[in-house]
Amino acid sequence: MNRLLIVAILIISNMSLSALGQQPDAAKLKADAQKVVSIIKGDKAKTEAYCQIANLGEQMDQAVQDKDSKKIEELAQKLPELEKNLGPEYIGLVESLRNVDLRSKDRQDIVSMLDELDEACPD
Repeated sequence: MNRLLIVAILIISNMSLSALGQQPDAAKLKADAQKVVSIIKGDKAKTEAYCQIANLGEQMDQAVQDKDSKKIEELAQKLPELEKNLGPEYIGLVESLRNVDLRSKDRQDIVSMLDELDEACPD
């Protein structure tokens, strides 16, 4: 599964109209990401919501490959409710990641932390 695509989708779904802030502190973001992973792994309902988001990400990836914009939009509309189920820490992390360069090592490290959650998801 393409983690960067899923994170990009989540970021886009959470974008507000407010101006972008300064580049967030990488060490704080990494600590926040580890906290989010711990919270989600420790809660069955949150783990299930994360797995549903991951599944939506895979479906969206396929819709992008198929150039099916209607399907992409339909799937994207399901994300906000699932994201709410993951809690404010998760939403805050996703919002903070908006300000991090997509190609940066820090962002890739954070995405790798989220990969830990995939172990809890059925194949």
